[in-house]
This record gives sequence, structure tokens and C-alpha cells, in this order.
Amino acid sequence: MNNHLAITGSTGLVGTAVTDHFALKNFHITPIVQNNTPLNANQKVIRWDIDFGKIDAEALEGHDIVIHLAGANISSKRWTKEYKNKIRDSRIQSTRLLANTILQLRKPPRILLSASAVGFYGYGLTNDQKDEESENGKDFLADVCREWESASENVQHKGVRVVDLRFGVILAKHGGALAKMLPIFKLGLGGKIATGRQMMSWVALEEIPFVIDHICNKENLKGPVNVVSPQGVTNEEFSKALAEVLHRPAKFPVPGVLLKMLLGEMAESLLMNGQNAVPKKLLKSGYHFQYSDLKNTLQKILS
Repeated sequence: MNNHLAITGSTGLVGTAVTDHFALKNFHITPIVQNNTPLNANQKVIRWDIDFGKIDAEALEGHDIVIHLAGANISSKRWTKEYKNKIRDSRIQSTRLLANTILQLRKPPRILLSASAVGFYGYGLTNDQKDEESENGKDFLADVCREWESASENVQHKGVRVVDLRFGVILAKHGGALAKMLPIFKLGLGGKIATGRQMMSWVALEEIPFVIDHICNKENLKGPVNVVSPQGVTNEEFSKALAEVLHRPAKFPVPGVLLKMLLGEMAESLLMNGQNAVPKKLLKSGYHFQYSDLKNTLQKILS
């Protein structure tokens, strides 16, 4: 049953791009969706209910590739105690359910690709490079990423190749961080955030399907893989590049104290700090990045 792919989070930013890419390659794609998701009558899906720990295991049988991208948005709401629990549970419970189901299959997939993040390394103001062998950080998102990745480890005992996709900041015109910045920068009101020294490990949305395709075809790629461009930038460099592409100034820095007042812990982790992750495994495996220069990438995205 080659070229059968099951995917969670298929309607999200990354999921849509990945689904479109593999559909063009004539893959049979089966979305894994929540029980209450409305569908077309003839649409084939795999139903699951994460809260009740249920999934249609029979429908998952025989899929060659499983891609797991589902999880609550980390930047859409202030990090209350309740929302932090939702961020954690939506990732760990869903991954554990998927992994435990795969263990029971007669015909398990040859590869499970599960989303994670460069937040694994923790956030700070250092520009030290972090590759896949670097240590786990010591903040909230680092803890979530560690547990998230651990939740899928056991399927290796079934002969499944497990890959943890440690995504950096995903640049896309119609979603994610860039989409939120665009209105401000288009008005000429953009600028660096806090000190501007925090590193930004980024990847173009358009790059991600090609990275995943490459990983699927490289049997020696397993475990964590940093899905980031080879060239990280500081927040100040990013702000200047975006302003230049939009032909606007970047003279209005956003004070860190204001962000902390408005957004709390989330601002400190995601906006005022960063990390310099590098795609060591991808480069070593021969992957050639199509989007490696930030300014050129922004021009392509926004053209």
C-alpha cells in the first residue's frame, strides 16, 4: 500500500502545504480529524477523539507514512495556567494516542514524522548555535517539547522510523508570525522587539514540504531534525530586512516592558528571547535549501 499518507493537522498552515505537495505527487492522503469535524459525504478520513483516547485504528492500517502536526496554537492566547495545560496536553496526549495505536497495527507505517519545535533548546539571548545534539532547555516550551518527543519514542520498537520535526519560526504570507507583523510594518510602524539581539531561527513555509519529502526518502534520517534555514538572524536584522522589502522604515522599537504587560510569559519566551538552531542533520544528508537568504525569501513570499 505504497504512497498512502495519513496526516493530523491537515487544514493548518503547515498541514495544508504538506497535503498539497504530496497530492501533486499522487499520494493517497487521509486526514486524521476530530470526531466532530464536518466533512463532505465522499471524503475519506480517519476519525479520532483525543480527549477520550479513541482513534479508528482499522482505518489507519497500512498507511506508509504518518505525519502528526496537530496541537494548540502557542501564540494565539495569553499563557494562563489553563492555556499552558492545553498547549501541553494537545501535543502530548495526541502523540501518545497515535503512537500507542501504531504499536497495535498489523501493518504499521514505515515512518512517523511528528512536529516539535526548536523551543526544545530553551529561549535566551545567546547566539550559540544549537544542533540536534544540543541539550534540552529549562523553560516551559522546552519541557513541552521534551515530553512531546518522548511520547512517540516507543513506536521504534515496531520498526517504525521516528522523526521529530523541530520547526523554527515559520514564515508565510497568510499565517504565523509574519502575517501578524505585516500590517504594522506596511504602515511604517515596525521595528525591533526589545533589544533586537534575540536570534530568530526561521524557515519558509514553502520549504517545509520539500524538507519532509527529503526526510521520507532518507532512511538514515531519524530522531530530531531541525527544520530551519541555515542562516539564523537577530530580530533586529529580521526587522530591517522586512522593512526594506516593504520599502518602509523600521524605526519604532517595541519595548520589552510593554510586551510583558500585554502578553506576559509568552512575550518573554517567544518575542524577547530566541535561539540559534542550525539544520545540521539536513545539511549533512545532502538537503539543498531553496530559501536560505532571508531578504530573498521575504521578497518571494511577499511578491
